Amino acid sequence: MIRFHRVAASLVLLGLSAPAVYAGCVAPKAPSSFPNGATASLVEMVDGQKAVKQFQADMATYRKCVDEETPPAPTGAALTDEQKKAQEAREKERLQKHNDSVAQEQAVADEFNQQIHAFKEAQKKDK
Repeated sequence: MIRFHRVAASLVLLGLSAPAVYAGCVAPKAPSSFPNGATASLVEMVDGQKAVKQFQADMATYRKCVDEETPPAPTGAALTDEQKKAQEAREKERLQKHNDSVAQEQAVADEFNQQIHAFKEAQKKDK
């Protein structure tokens, strides 16, 4: 019975802390390195590809969080100048986060694609 309570307490704490982590929309970290395509095995390249795909999926989740974090401007209501400026600032920040994440994702894909090309060239030489 005590064990059940420990598990239940852990789940409650996890549930309470998860929204706080999610609410911050923390961008995922890019893979720290890729296999050297000129010398890597097929297994290493596949593992690298999996890491890139996971990063891309994490970035899509991050962008969704950013979009949901920034509420749309109210419709049908007259906004004060201060409210308009605040809304424009939030939208500008959202767009910047979105664009930065797309640029980072593209840079990761470009870097891995260079290693794929090197891998393919090395495979041609080995035949």
